[in-house]
Amino acid sequence: MTTEPRLLDPTDPFVPRHIGPRQEAQREMLRFLGFDSLDGLIDAAVPRQIRSQRPLAIGRSRGEHETLAELRRLAAGNQVWRSFIGLGYHDCITPPVILRNVLENPGWYTQYTPYQAEIAQGRLEALLTFQTMVADLTGLPLANASLLDEATAAAEAMAMALAIAKGRRQAFFAADDCHPQTLAVLATRAEPLGIELRVGDPETAELAAADLCGVLLQYPATDGRLRDLRPLAARAHSGGAVVVVATDLLALALLTPPGEVGADIAVGSSQRFGVPLGLGGPHAAFLATTEDHARQIPGRIVGVSRDAQGNPAYRLALQTREQHIRREKATSNICTAQVLLAVVAAMYAVWHGPEGLRRIARRVHGATRLLAEGLRRLGLPPAQEAFFDTLKVPLTPQLADAVRAAAGERRLNLRRHDDGAVGVALDETVERRDLEAILASFAVAADGRAPATVEELEAELAGDLSLPAPFARTSSFLEQEVFQLYRGEHEMLRYLHRLQGRDLSLTHSMIPLGSCTMKLNATSEMLPISWPELAGIHPFAPAEQWRGYRDLCQQLEGWLADITGFAAVSLQPNAGSQGEYAGLLVIRAWHAGRGQRERDVCLIPTSAHGTNPASASMAGMRVVAVACDAGGNIDLGDLEAKAAAHADALAALMITYPSTHGVYEETVKDVCAIVHRHGGQVYLDGANLNALVGLARPAELGADVCHLNLHKTFCIPHGGGGPGMGPIGVAEHLAPFLPGHPLAEVGGEQGIGAVAAAPYGSPLILAISWMYIRMMGSAGLTRATEIAVLNANYMAKRLGAHYPILYTGKNGLVAHEFIVDMRGFKSAGVVVDDVAKRLMDYGFHAPTMSFPVAGTMMVEPTESESRAELDRFCDALIAIREEIREIEQGRADRHRNLLKGAPHTAAAIAADRWDHPYSRERAAFPAPWVREGKLWPAVGRIDNVFGDRNLICTCPSVEALAAAEG
Repeated sequence: MTTEPRLLDPTDPFVPRHIGPRQEAQREMLRFLGFDSLDGLIDAAVPRQIRSQRPLAIGRSRGEHETLAELRRLAAGNQVWRSFIGLGYHDCITPPVILRNVLENPGWYTQYTPYQAEIAQGRLEALLTFQTMVADLTGLPLANASLLDEATAAAEAMAMALAIAKGRRQAFFAADDCHPQTLAVLATRAEPLGIELRVGDPETAELAAADLCGVLLQYPATDGRLRDLRPLAARAHSGGAVVVVATDLLALALLTPPGEVGADIAVGSSQRFGVPLGLGGPHAAFLATTEDHARQIPGRIVGVSRDAQGNPAYRLALQTREQHIRREKATSNICTAQVLLAVVAAMYAVWHGPEGLRRIARRVHGATRLLAEGLRRLGLPPAQEAFFDTLKVPLTPQLADAVRAAAGERRLNLRRHDDGAVGVALDETVERRDLEAILASFAVAADGRAPATVEELEAELAGDLSLPAPFARTSSFLEQEVFQLYRGEHEMLRYLHRLQGRDLSLTHSMIPLGSCTMKLNATSEMLPISWPELAGIHPFAPAEQWRGYRDLCQQLEGWLADITGFAAVSLQPNAGSQGEYAGLLVIRAWHAGRGQRERDVCLIPTSAHGTNPASASMAGMRVVAVACDAGGNIDLGDLEAKAAAHADALAALMITYPSTHGVYEETVKDVCAIVHRHGGQVYLDGANLNALVGLARPAELGADVCHLNLHKTFCIPHGGGGPGMGPIGVAEHLAPFLPGHPLAEVGGEQGIGAVAAAPYGSPLILAISWMYIRMMGSAGLTRATEIAVLNANYMAKRLGAHYPILYTGKNGLVAHEFIVDMRGFKSAGVVVDDVAKRLMDYGFHAPTMSFPVAGTMMVEPTESESRAELDRFCDALIAIREEIREIEQGRADRHRNLLKGAPHTAAAIAADRWDHPYSRERAAFPAPWVREGKLWPAVGRIDNVFGDRNLICTCPSVEALAAAEG
């Protein structure tokens, strides 16, 4: 299996650090499974007919030091200029205590989505703080726990307005002074939903039109102008439309909040609250609204409930809106959010508090006032009278070019408006020398006038710098205790670590989540995200300033094309759900280009991820379910019948491969052939690509499109629920339809519209996957897939002696994941949730629950876990099986037992009173490893029903909790 290293091979090879089981452990696991070699296992597990005939062409494996040096050379191709472009993106200062202890901390970035809330209380508290921050600043009482970017947040608000109108109003108005990328994403999203998007001047538009479901206004506008929104909102409301305001959180420290000027929904980005530019992402967006629309709000919402002891506890609220429950009728297809970045933004607000935010906002606004006065003295007055941080300076095309050229000589980026004007947007990093450089640049258009010094301007404007009355904020914000306490670094450091200590992450134990692929996020992969050459680039800076990024993206696209077998790749979708959506739009556009717009049926197996039908619905397709057979495979007879019945309207089939049941379906090529024979295209969900890389290629199976979850197979960490990336690969005939962007040259010649605010989605984290693929090389990537299959089969056989394993392939083997059936324990009163909660007492996060089969657990160990860790988890589940047997045999009470009492908190164990019929020791220390280091669940079992009936989604006051208790 290995060859001896040559003398000058790297001493820090990455592959053996990434792959968990050592060579001897692999041999022992293979013997346990009855195989002499890894090749023998793979030949038995992976159907020969799907195996690729050509190896990967990624190149050799590399050491960590060598690869970091190579990426440094790439990054050196970027030029970090001072960017004052605006367009919703601003440079900012990430407080070092947050940079080191959150953004760069594996205790935060290796957490999973907080579906097991009892061991996710830290990030849930941080997300509740994020929601509180957004609600307070926007003046609207209910906010979600982060969206992908401002443009998609606006699109979600548009869909929300359509839902509020119950589909009876099919038009949506957007002000023409919204950010252009927002208008582009709105246009993309509107068309398949049948929404007529109208763009124009809100002052003259008919906002009271009877067919308008909603109106979008930008505040401040993209050119910096402030307008009084009250009369516009009143006009829209008079006609029955929902008012959506896209806004800037920092500006709202000084501006009257949207909720006080008539907004029903507010959207925007929290990027400038400490999150680096990163060529456009990842950044946490937000959406806030009134409590009347709680059931229509997209994405995740964190709420407050109570645990078994009656203590306050956080959890995800109102999950009945989400795709895994409502499928094509969900409020959105959002699965991955931007949790890690939302936590950074929330902690930025905690660190600064309301006075700190006001000071930053006043400084930015004051600097802009100085600049505006300096421009007036040059005879170049800005176009707007009222503004926060952005100015638009009307100039002739020749003078505008001269100003930008002069700015370029000083390494400054200014905005080029379509009408030739020059835009300047200031931020919290602005210094005196920046203002001097900007004024000097504009001086070339000032008929020889010399610019005033900053000192002169400061003396001139030493008086009141407040905003005029229609715009000045008078209401308070962020008065909750969390925003008052942590001003010293000791206090902040301890607070962050206290939150971190309430969460289970990969720093504690494996997180064996089927379909979610929680593998190693190596330190060497993560280091580059803090490099200024990658973090400090504005998404709309001139392309020659980010050649390093361009080369990185082109290399990554080429590698992903090789891995999948496709002709072209788009990196724009910034989540797996967005990749699904973009892929379906590409298919839709291809059909339309061939004069077959009537093709709108999407076949989806009943076992599919919930995001699949939700994405199909968003893409304007009708969902038709396809049955699965008793073995969990797609029922070919039902597929043939459905495809034939809808042959004239068939657009696509969405499948996951290996299947969501953890099996390599041998008929996958037949499945694709059936769909193609009836005129459809095949979309392959890449959630399980971890079991294909180096062994099989989606394109060679017959797929036409595939999205790739970079946060799964390619090691971008889940970050407590995001960020993620969902690039798509497409066959040659679909390449012309890859998504474009209004502000960059990306996509195909007939590309669909933008699906994300930035041209490359979330480029900063692409460096993580680039590092992973480069270090692994062709052989390492293939070996990772093989070990993932080995680990899964080893665990399945160990656990199969104690639990039913629901689906296997023809040789009794699974792919990279498997389903453990818990449904047989109902006679003992035990359900899958009880096992999940008891696993916390053993120090583990539960596997994926009740998907794709209710009452089961889907286990995926990945290739990164050692045999010792696999055994530890198996031992925990086997021990829990014995605890269940005690109930079955009457040796433990059916209602008062170790599983029903789980999880057991330290407070409960240490309490004076203990009224359980089992010992404290068995409750808290059921296995030897727990004694060595235990993550105590922060709260007892949470009452979700109570939380949904008493909805609290911001940091609660004592009075609010008391009222809920009553």
